[in-house]
Amino acid sequence: MRWNVAACGLMGLLAQSATAITMDIDNDQSVKDAAATIAYGMMRYYTGNNTGDTPGNLPDPYYWWEAGAMFGALVDYWWITGDTSYVEVATQAIVHQASDTRDFMPANQSRTSSNDDVGFWTITAMMAAEDGFPDPPPDQPQWLALVQAVFNQMASRWDDLNCGGGLRWAINDFQTGKDYKNSISNGLFFNLGARLSRFTGNSSYGEWASRTWDWERSINLITDEYDVKDGAHFDVTTHVCRNDSGPHVWSYNIGVFLQGAAFMYNTTTGAEQETWKTRVDGLLGAVETKYLTNDTKIIKEWYCESGFEDRGHPYQCNIDQQTFKGYLLRWLSSTSQVAPFTYDRINSWIRSTAIAAAASCTGPVGAAAPQVDSGGIQPGFKGIDGTACGFKWTQSFDGWAGVGAQMNALSAVMYTLTHKGLGKAGKGPVTTAQGGTSKGDPGAGVTDPSSRGGLAALKPITAADRVGAGIVTAILAISIVGGSVFLTI
Repeated sequence: MRWNVAACGLMGLLAQSATAITMDIDNDQSVKDAAATIAYGMMRYYTGNNTGDTPGNLPDPYYWWEAGAMFGALVDYWWITGDTSYVEVATQAIVHQASDTRDFMPANQSRTSSNDDVGFWTITAMMAAEDGFPDPPPDQPQWLALVQAVFNQMASRWDDLNCGGGLRWAINDFQTGKDYKNSISNGLFFNLGARLSRFTGNSSYGEWASRTWDWERSINLITDEYDVKDGAHFDVTTHVCRNDSGPHVWSYNIGVFLQGAAFMYNTTTGAEQETWKTRVDGLLGAVETKYLTNDTKIIKEWYCESGFEDRGHPYQCNIDQQTFKGYLLRWLSSTSQVAPFTYDRINSWIRSTAIAAAASCTGPVGAAAPQVDSGGIQPGFKGIDGTACGFKWTQSFDGWAGVGAQMNALSAVMYTLTHKGLGKAGKGPVTTAQGGTSKGDPGAGVTDPSSRGGLAALKPITAADRVGAGIVTAILAISIVGGSVFLTI
């Protein structure tokens, strides 16, 4: 299977060599063209649709989870722009990696994958359900059922013995991370619970989300200042938690909790909704303090770009970490839809970041970020000459090209269009009750219904749930923001 370059609207651009991306932020077509060029450059790294390769995989040195995140970017790219160029290849990749067990545990990954690895592929399936991405054929794994399967399995791994709760980083005892409770694994679980609660109308998912938030706060992984720390090790003998993540804070940790909190705000009412609003505001304040440049309000990865500039080379991000700020942009954009009171603040950040990100996309064919860890050197850029994107957006192209740099820039550029109504994104994420077509299976992923996290752990949708959802719909259904209408429930 190969995606059609002509369908990308890039044939004219392909004839132009050594030309930077020119984008007029106030011209929607110009922004779409820039996004198409960046997406094309990103997909030129992909080899999973080559004969003999595995659908869904990126080449070395990229890890499996990053491929899942990349296809999530393509799902939203379709949703926002209406460009169908990558629908077929994305569907093939996601369905293949869902595996025969329909839980994102393919045989070639099941012994090495951690909760966060599986979680990122599951987030992509959740995006597909919420975006109304074309459903796979009926005999193939369905987006919602995939999410429910993984959520159930994550819930069954909840570990009260160590640190008083939470998920370990590792799934298996023989893996690295078996003694570490990290915020991204728990944040993805929290995020999925909040979004499943909204999508299905079953508040039990939201109860798991609340439980996860409370646990993160209880061991100070979410601080009083709304910083989100990376994680905590625990003693395997005494089971005591050591909050020892040090200065390591990452944009994707705060982003995943921000979006989840925004979804919880969207699905609650009264005092509970006010509590989640306070949390959304707190997290946004922490984003502005640590992950935006002071004057120009451009998204940055604090640890790599400014946190330790006095200790040598400012870039300390490995291949994985070079992708994190793109997810923050993704989750900021979604937050501005389901929690419309955040729109003005967030939109200004995305806009300034998009201008800077597009301006960094001037790199040549063959550009590649240097090796910063044992992961190896990234492949050279194969997109349109003069359009490779850099990592740092406060300067011109910095030479740090790769999948992460392209995905980050794509997010920055395309999310300026979220509220423009060009694709399906203008109406916001759908639900089962409002336009969602993806088929679910509340008991998926768990063979023992009595186990924690299985079907028994999710109470049926009650009349109260339906009434509550109706109240929220009446209150929040239509918000007028910047002259656009957004359905938020």
